[in-house]
Amino acid sequence: MSRRLALLLLAVLLAASGRALADEAETLGHPAVEQRLKTLSNELRCLVCQNQSLADSNAELAVDLRNQVREQIVAGRSDEDIRTWLTDRYGDFVLYRPPLKGTTVMLWLGPALLLMAALTALYLTLRRRRRGAVAPELTEAERRRAEALLSTGEGPGAP
Repeated sequence: MSRRLALLLLAVLLAASGRALADEAETLGHPAVEQRLKTLSNELRCLVCQNQSLADSNAELAVDLRNQVREQIVAGRSDEDIRTWLTDRYGDFVLYRPPLKGTTVMLWLGPALLLMAALTALYLTLRRRRRGAVAPELTEAERRRAEALLSTGEGPGAP
């Protein structure tokens, strides 16, 4: 009985993978579909890898999303409709270039703000160093005491 069940499961798996391969093979003959898929896949982030585009990723989810995008292209949906469908499901994170809005403003302005903060800190540090490099003016009493210490050799570095 278990052998029949195993064979049945194997047949179902082969049929499912064969159908996916058939769907992919069906569109491979259409260069316009594949070009749109490639363009869209390069604009979308793999949700598993996060640092790769959907086109570059070999993760199972990326393959599944590419197939879903391909199906939607074949169904006649526009690129904007497909992007909207993906952002509705996965949020703006799926886009490499998310739109500028309240929830993504820090993604757009964050690097510029960090650069400005770093340049300001550098400027203030250099200015503070420059001011500290100038020897302070000594009063007449301090100058006489320093000369006396230097002439007698009783300074902090004396033996």
